[in-house]
Amino acid sequence: MGIVEEESDESVYWMELLVETGIVKAEQLESLMKEGNEILAITVASINTAKKHR
Repeated sequence: MGIVEEESDESVYWMELLVETGIVKAEQLESLMKEGNEILAITVASINTAKKHR
């Protein structure tokens, strides 16, 4: 799960960078960034739940 967290966070970072530098329009990545953030949130919640139940 830790690898999933790192990779989804990195993917969102690169998409944000593409938008901030003007390489890609925000509208083009909006849904992907939303999904990436959702995956990240789910993964973090899963990690936290697993840690509580150790």
